[in-house]
Amino acid sequence: MHGVPVPDPYRWLEDPDDPATKDWLEAQEGLFAAELGALPGREGFRSRIAELLKSGTVGAPVWRGDRHFFMRRTPEQEHAVLYTVDPDGTERALLDPMALDPTGLTTLDTWQPDKEGRLLAYQISVGGDEESSLYVMDVAFGSRIEGPIDRCRYSPVAWLPGGEAFYYVRRLPSTEVPEGEEQYHRRVYLHRVGTSTEEDVLVFGHGMEKTNYYGVTVSRDGRWLQISASRGTAPRNDLWVADLEASSPEAPELVVVQEGVDAQSSLHFGRDGRLYVFTDRDAPRSRVCVTDPATPQFEHWRDLIPQDPEAVLTDFAILDDLDRPVMLVGWTRHAISEISVHDLVTGERIGEVPTPGLGAIGGISERPEGGHEAWFGYTDNTTPPTIQRYDARTGETTLWAASPGAVEVPAVDTEQVTYRSADGTEVHMLVISKPGVTGPRPTILYGYGGFGISMTPGYSASILTWVEAGGTYAIAQLRGGGEEGEEWHRAGMLANKQNVFDDLHAAAEHLISTGVTTSERLAISGGSNGGLLVGAALTQRPDLYAAVVCSAPLLDMVRYERFGLGATWNVEYGSAEKPDEFAWLHAYSPYHHVREGVSYPATLFTVFQSDTRVHPLHAWKTCAALQHAQTADRPILLRNETEVGHGARAVSKTVELAADQLTFLAHHTGLTS
Repeated sequence: MHGVPVPDPYRWLEDPDDPATKDWLEAQEGLFAAELGALPGREGFRSRIAELLKSGTVGAPVWRGDRHFFMRRTPEQEHAVLYTVDPDGTERALLDPMALDPTGLTTLDTWQPDKEGRLLAYQISVGGDEESSLYVMDVAFGSRIEGPIDRCRYSPVAWLPGGEAFYYVRRLPSTEVPEGEEQYHRRVYLHRVGTSTEEDVLVFGHGMEKTNYYGVTVSRDGRWLQISASRGTAPRNDLWVADLEASSPEAPELVVVQEGVDAQSSLHFGRDGRLYVFTDRDAPRSRVCVTDPATPQFEHWRDLIPQDPEAVLTDFAILDDLDRPVMLVGWTRHAISEISVHDLVTGERIGEVPTPGLGAIGGISERPEGGHEAWFGYTDNTTPPTIQRYDARTGETTLWAASPGAVEVPAVDTEQVTYRSADGTEVHMLVISKPGVTGPRPTILYGYGGFGISMTPGYSASILTWVEAGGTYAIAQLRGGGEEGEEWHRAGMLANKQNVFDDLHAAAEHLISTGVTTSERLAISGGSNGGLLVGAALTQRPDLYAAVVCSAPLLDMVRYERFGLGATWNVEYGSAEKPDEFAWLHAYSPYHHVREGVSYPATLFTVFQSDTRVHPLHAWKTCAALQHAQTADRPILLRNETEVGHGARAVSKTVELAADQLTFLAHHTGLTS
């Protein structure tokens, strides 16, 4: 390619239907079972992870008048269930994935009640494919009244008042797009409840970029329509708004808010008549601006909550049933969450919201019609998810709902440390250990480093099980993530991707130099983009790591755009079709940097055959290459799981996967507890 020879000896493994591939996978299954079956401790890990997951989960409420909706998983449930609480206080289960499908293979992907809380749009998928068929339910009766509407993967739903119609996003039929592009070509449609989708009105997207994702919202009063477009996962969007009082919902007259601008922005139409703009334009750590809805363009914006020099602005909510209306603003400071209170008119900071500890806060929500209360999720390394309620009249935060299961959580010590990467950049890392442990010990180093996603503290049964057994777990906040804002993200994408790998190597060296571990006791773990991270790490520095778990990874970076959703990620990684970007990709592509005669770490690839985001071929090909090249007496194994995908899965499948991973890492780092 571009004059560079690119060996690809295992291309035949790209075809899962080839008999040779099936034979190879069957042989790998036998090898994995034999190797893992000989290792001690798996049942202990499995039982403890399962016990800690009996904490269950709980989600923040979504209010519609006097009714609210929320998710909860009790200790015995495989999946979280969607509940509603009626105005009289009666709680009812609306959607239980296990009732829909007792096999546990069906997942509830997303849901959105209408503005009155009478109808509910929801999306489900089966077997991990994340394809999302859309349905509509009558909330009062719990009965399905529409659906399925297929091809709705990653579709937002924006209801018009009255519940008679909604905007949504749907892919074109496969018969109308070029072969190989079936996952792309989305459009925004208006659907009227009770009519055939054949009558849906195409509102937006025709003739635009094939990999575009679209966002669509309608203001609470139904007047303002907002549509955004992002090319794939690009950290920028184009944005339009239409006044539905001045034009029809079927043919909205869209006005440009921003187009061709290297920034992300979104709009919130306030109950006070002002337009609030959440943006990282000229503010890589983000800010909130205000303007008049009639003049939504950049030149009319004025700062309400300016960019902070250190913290990243993540969220806001407006509480206006007060003598002095306020805005609650969510921040992360080196990935630790906090909430400040500001005067809604001037933006002046006038206080802060008490939070339970140094952890992660979910979205801040309020009642759509206004009020003095807000709700937010909270978790940290030892606290299962909780929902907190803040009362702006009293300034107090109280527990509103806890995860329903009572579990005995082990004590851990969490330390936030800083270290310097190869180019001198300061990077933060959370190091979680059992209280009182000293000396080098088996350690798992985890990272992600991509797509602006932040590694924040959170309850993890797997981490707690590892630490309780005497190991240490470290989470590095690498470049490419969002922990320090958009500049931090861009310092680890495209031509800068090597910075992410350097940050991980430097984290490992810091853990070794400070006596936490040794290279013989150090493992690395990552999934998806984090699988690419650890794949690059094991091929660049095989001497530094004793063991690797590489889950659902991208590893053939020369051909990644041809499979799954790969073409939507070339805005993050680059495209091999362009000579300069091919050079970036080929320089680190893990599959292409496996070398014969090298002593590689013990490596476990875990992949999911129904994964429609990242095709398992990446792991298959690289596993084969490593097995051929390996000179050390350390195994290269593949755990190939069927009927699950990249995202949500039943709890029991989560337990089995985590137990296998910890058993493998414990054996190869010397964790014997």
